[in-house]
Amino acid sequence: MHVSTTTDSGGRPGWLGAGRAARSAHRRAVTRQAASVLLGYPDEVFFERLPLAARAAAELPSGNVRTALMEFCEHASSTPESELCRHYAEVFDIHRRHALRMTYYTDGHGPALSDVRSAYTDAGWQVPTRELPDHLAVLLEFSARGGSEAGHDLLLRFRPGLELLGAALREHGTPYARVLDAVSLTLPSPGEQPAGGAVRHMDAQGPNDGEGAPEGNGECTPQRVAEAAEGRVPAPREPQPERREDLDGDRR
Repeated sequence: MHVSTTTDSGGRPGWLGAGRAARSAHRRAVTRQAASVLLGYPDEVFFERLPLAARAAAELPSGNVRTALMEFCEHASSTPESELCRHYAEVFDIHRRHALRMTYYTDGHGPALSDVRSAYTDAGWQVPTRELPDHLAVLLEFSARGGSEAGHDLLLRFRPGLELLGAALREHGTPYARVLDAVSLTLPSPGEQPAGGAVRHMDAQGPNDGEGAPEGNGECTPQRVAEAAEGRVPAPREPQPERREDLDGDRR
């Protein structure tokens, strides 16, 4: 008698299928947590966490996701801190199409932002007050650690914005485009999730909510924006409470 290891009699995953699904979910969570780290402002905390992100990426199976993350980790590790800070500010603090706040691409921080907060509350996820709930790095960390299903649904909701952001970063020629490439690969292919029309519409109109990057887009201050525009090294962020994390564990 043949016993299926991939599905049971009701068509549900069998023990082998469940194991594969669990491994896939784990790889997706590790990828998103690493991307969350890599999209943070390159301050002292970033460089403390960079080796963790690089190690997590190196342990992923060979493929496009691993390659994309490793390429950026190698770039960040070999770039002087002041240069990476200036580049981050130039990319994310000034350009409207490079917004990291995902609701900026939808309704200009209207109902979508409220929905994000509700998803965090329902999952018992607390976002530090210094962090913006719709910032892509926060959404990725929530998907990896706080509520995988709810976080995945939020990323699908903001898929058009993610696609537009990724395309803009690739056009800009920044290594940060590789981080967005890795994030996109954790989502269904465009053929499985109809975002193409929405992306084309947004690409024509641009993000919502006025001119320039949204306030707090790259966790930036007006001073840092001005310094980046003048080619000076942006001032470091104010000291933040220490937050130590293992990419494969819990906050502590």
